[in-house]
Amino acid sequence: MWTVRESNSLLKAICDLECYRHRTCLVHSISTSFTIGPQLDTETLPDEIREQMIVQEEIAMSNIPVSGVSGSAEPKKPRRKTKLLAIAAIAVAAVVVLPVAYYLFIMPQKAGETELLDPESIPMFVNELTGPPPIYVPQIVYDNGILSYEYRVNMSRFYQQVLPAQFPMTEVWGYGGLAKDALTGEVLGFVRNSPGPSFEVVRGVPINVTWLNDISGGHMFAVDPTLHWANPNNMSHMMDGMGDGMPEYPPGYPEAQSPVPLVPHVHGAEVQSTSDGNPDAWFTIDGKHGSAYNSFRPAPYPNSTVFHYPNEQLPTTLWYHDHALGITRINVMSGLAGFYLLKDPSDAIASLLPSGKYDVPLAIQDRIFYKNGSFYFPTEGDNPSVHPYWNPEFFGDTIMVNGKVWPNMNVDKGQYMFRLLDGSNARFYNISFSNGMPFTVIGSDGGYLRTAASMTSLLMSPGERYQILVDFSGIAAGTKIVLLNNANAPFPDGDPVEEGTTGKIMQFTVTSNAGSVPAVLPSILNPTLASSFPSLTVTNKTRILVLTEVMGEQGPLEILLNGVKWSAAVSELPVLGTTEDWVIVNPTADTHPIHLHLTQFQLVSRQSIDAEAYFNEWKSANGMPPIMDLNVTPTEIDPTSYLEGSPRGPAPQEQGWKDTIQMNPGEVTIIRVRYVPIDGSPAYSFDATVGPGYVWHCHILDHEDNEMMRPILVMRPN
Repeated sequence: MWTVRESNSLLKAICDLECYRHRTCLVHSISTSFTIGPQLDTETLPDEIREQMIVQEEIAMSNIPVSGVSGSAEPKKPRRKTKLLAIAAIAVAAVVVLPVAYYLFIMPQKAGETELLDPESIPMFVNELTGPPPIYVPQIVYDNGILSYEYRVNMSRFYQQVLPAQFPMTEVWGYGGLAKDALTGEVLGFVRNSPGPSFEVVRGVPINVTWLNDISGGHMFAVDPTLHWANPNNMSHMMDGMGDGMPEYPPGYPEAQSPVPLVPHVHGAEVQSTSDGNPDAWFTIDGKHGSAYNSFRPAPYPNSTVFHYPNEQLPTTLWYHDHALGITRINVMSGLAGFYLLKDPSDAIASLLPSGKYDVPLAIQDRIFYKNGSFYFPTEGDNPSVHPYWNPEFFGDTIMVNGKVWPNMNVDKGQYMFRLLDGSNARFYNISFSNGMPFTVIGSDGGYLRTAASMTSLLMSPGERYQILVDFSGIAAGTKIVLLNNANAPFPDGDPVEEGTTGKIMQFTVTSNAGSVPAVLPSILNPTLASSFPSLTVTNKTRILVLTEVMGEQGPLEILLNGVKWSAAVSELPVLGTTEDWVIVNPTADTHPIHLHLTQFQLVSRQSIDAEAYFNEWKSANGMPPIMDLNVTPTEIDPTSYLEGSPRGPAPQEQGWKDTIQMNPGEVTIIRVRYVPIDGSPAYSFDATVGPGYVWHCHILDHEDNEMMRPILVMRPN
């Protein structure tokens, strides 16, 4: 019987052998936080990086000691013959040992995926967060005097220590590429992790990313082919439901399980739609492509694409994740997410903020585990005769931060800036500190707020980001402070959190070390919002839209935007350079985080409404949703006569540029959207009217995957 330690060692060895099997570069480091291996084409790298990698290659193939590793003080440099023999031995091990080990030791573990791990059996605050995630390293290219950064990022499956060390490792999907330590700048080699390494980009310096789909085998979770989804094998139309013929998962529908379609999306980016990660722009490991597939320049491989990011918007915290049609929820649940940090050398506020080790991105996600360490995801839908595997929302029973369950972070006695991301499929987080300490919100999705907001709690919905300042300088050394959550699931009127599990996110332990000294911030943080909020005052058009649910016997069958499905004729056709008010009525029971691609917008107001009476009139005019005629645009119903009470302006933490906003049940939410850059520039540097177009959707990923997404086509003036 293998112990957990022995199994984990084997899994790591297999992951490492996989790296050697795919490429020939022999960079190989060991990290307690990130899976590192050699999956690079070294010929594409800058000379200084290649030189460092050659040194690391020699280290990997000899007994030359490295920092923190014992070895001979006077090593002999290996001869080329010895090196070639070592490479051959590794290749044989990869081809022969890897498959045998997989079937002998991993498959039995996976076959036992029947018992769920009790979250209360997981010790809290044992995992350690030691700093920000690694940063991707680009190849710097000058083309006709134009500077750009070239990145190569692959998506693959591997094993990672997500639970504390006494538990088995977890199979995850993640992004990987050449990366460096975020604090020391040391080049680490090829790093893959979930969440993936962070992009750290400079405003005004464009980048090109070659994304490679290396996800072999099938999906980690059940693909529901009754949804409108990527469907790479062109399965027969199944969207009318399965009746009683639904196969159990596993195996589910083998034709739906493989190959895996993927397409990355940088959430919140001002980017041409050809590089936005349109849901139909997916590609697979065997070279199948979706109807909207495109590449900024010819892709190097059939299982890849090249996306171009101009990075011209205000400095902020963005994130990247998978966005393939109908399977985003399971692809992100598998681990495909990471941070995209946009910085501006001329940012006057940045010098007043914590930096280096005191600037830490924190991705908060929820998961459920089997006892063997694997992720669990539901395998039977609420209405299985219609959608055999789809559920309206997924809520985990453990909380994970930066890929570690309930971690601890040791903090100095000073100020930190935490870049918070709600990266969960459906869970909201209403965060606070266990000692009641206040914190300061300085930024949201699109950059700095108009002015800093002091708070003791903050509600976050899936897809939202907030930058907060937390000052530990007055806290006694040795104090342990827990980041708490008390948001119901589903939000707002679902089940309360379990105080002993989902009510806790992570712990901070204060050390005796002196830290970053807080600076005095100016009263106005964001010059684009200096006059007032909302700063956008003139509108060219008002759209009235409604969020709807189609109910089945056991719960929702699908959730819709304006009563129509994804495949209906495009109805959102904004004109480039104009500003629109989107008036969105929510008669459903959930708060929906609505996300618009391309733009950052401003929240104008929220107001209560007689939702039932309003929706009855809407149905009288348009019929029961879904509207089946794909060429019909629903009749707008003015909500004015149904409004109740007075409108409420945005809360202090919402007085900034947003790309994702909470739309509460029984309310009308008005957002103001401008189709030009938010920094005040008269036009984008790219043509926003070309390509497959953009989308808007609910960022509860389970909703997005089942019709709560619609296209946007930006039109040229006149």
